[in-house]
Amino acid sequence: MSTDGSDTPRTTLPALLAPPAVGVGWIAMLFAGGAVAHFGLRPAFLVSEMALVAPALLGLVAFGIPMRHGLALEPLPLRTTLLALLTGAALWGGSLGLFELQYAMWPPPAGYLEAFRKLHEALKPSGPFDALVSVAAIALVPALCEEVLFRGIVQPAFARRVSPWLAVLLAALLFGLIHVDMTPDQHVTLYRVPFAAAVGIGLGVLRLRAGSLMPCILAHAFLNTTTFLLAPLTDDPTGAPEQANVLQGAGFLLLGLAVTLLVLRRFPRRPDAA
Repeated sequence: MSTDGSDTPRTTLPALLAPPAVGVGWIAMLFAGGAVAHFGLRPAFLVSEMALVAPALLGLVAFGIPMRHGLALEPLPLRTTLLALLTGAALWGGSLGLFELQYAMWPPPAGYLEAFRKLHEALKPSGPFDALVSVAAIALVPALCEEVLFRGIVQPAFARRVSPWLAVLLAALLFGLIHVDMTPDQHVTLYRVPFAAAVGIGLGVLRLRAGSLMPCILAHAFLNTTTFLLAPLTDDPTGAPEQANVLQGAGFLLLGLAVTLLVLRRFPRRPDAA
């Protein structure tokens, strides 16, 4: 018997607790990252991401929900693994095009991209081991923690009260909102929110199609890792051009969207997908 009065065993948080769990996690992320910042950027990234997901995980513990069952962490066959990685590649290409279109219509705040350049320069690895640590701190751990929170807990929580597609949109919106930034002159900017929310929608649909969280983690990790590894090859690690090419951006967006939809259709639809 579930705690919400139905005969269906509870497998995630109540829907009303999902937004507060994200909000508390976001505040914890800010404080935790700042508290360990003097140890370096990589430890700050690691600790802040773990703080982000901690309140929601504690919620699962409080409701007596087993982690593996509650998060749908199931082993993946090789074919599903490859499809997940291909989804991550398609989302990366589509998001690159979206960012370029956004850059053309909505220029970033003054000094915003320069701050990202300095951040990537500070994280530039000094050797192979340092590169592995950087990838883990900047790409892999954030992918794991953010997918556990948003596609593992928040989206299924919403899906108990609204349609699965609305749950995807709501979880993606919250995912976008945690990407609110501060400009160098200490003003709040939503510049990364549309970009992150769009990626969140793609990952949310992947969660629906696969019925498991593992493909979302793999796709997100591949997207993050590709962005980090290709950053040294560009003048701007954010991917924004000096002068936006609308046609190129539209091409990347449409191609990425088309490949994403094609790959998602290859996932076998599971009856327990949520």
